[in-house]
Amino acid sequence: MAQDPTPTPLAPRTRRAAAARAPAGRLPPPLPYAEQVAIFTILRASNPRPVTELQYRDAFTLLVAVALSAQATDVGVNKVTPALFDAAPTPQAMVALGVEGVTDYIRTIGLFRQKAKNVVALSQRLIDVYGGEVPSSRAALMTLPGVGRKTANVVLNSVWRVPAQAVDTHIFRVGNRTRIAPGRDEAEVERAIEDNVPAPFQQDAHHWLILHGRYVCQARRPRCPICPIRAHCPYEPKTTDPV
Repeated sequence: MAQDPTPTPLAPRTRRAAAARAPAGRLPPPLPYAEQVAIFTILRASNPRPVTELQYRDAFTLLVAVALSAQATDVGVNKVTPALFDAAPTPQAMVALGVEGVTDYIRTIGLFRQKAKNVVALSQRLIDVYGGEVPSSRAALMTLPGVGRKTANVVLNSVWRVPAQAVDTHIFRVGNRTRIAPGRDEAEVERAIEDNVPAPFQQDAHHWLILHGRYVCQARRPRCPICPIRAHCPYEPKTTDPV
């Protein structure tokens, strides 16, 4: 078995950074079950089959796209991945392309040099350890260079339909504002979703929450007047301007 390549992984969010935006004091209780059902029924009605906004073709290209999206926007990643995936649609082709080759395709996204190293290294590990296939367990996925729990959860959810919760800053914000899933950091919010969101909504919960945070419950100016779940949301003060 080949040794694991050892590029420095992307720096994770520190506990200090998480604490800086975490709720102060004791966490409020999560919304009651009936309110959770009401909210997710509304979100499901508006988007019955939510999917990631990252463009991908299969498990491998999704894994690469999510790894590239760390500290970058989905829009920015989607601008570079079509050409990258045309050139290197498999782990073998990605390794053959090499770090410099990958770098040439992804220069417009943040941390592109380290991400290029990670993409080539994770591709090599897929070849050496997993026969060129993307593994279907969280533990195995997290052995890949540059792949953390959030990336692993996105792949598990989108490819294998495992109700894994990939918590990012949008979900952290929405989970706490709405009290769907209160938590002081991403790990607590992930557990709160698993513990409190009713089972029929678990599979797609993180998609609904991230889209809601991205387009409605925005960080600086939440669009409360157009929010479909406003009647069930305890967040105050609510904005009055729909812009």
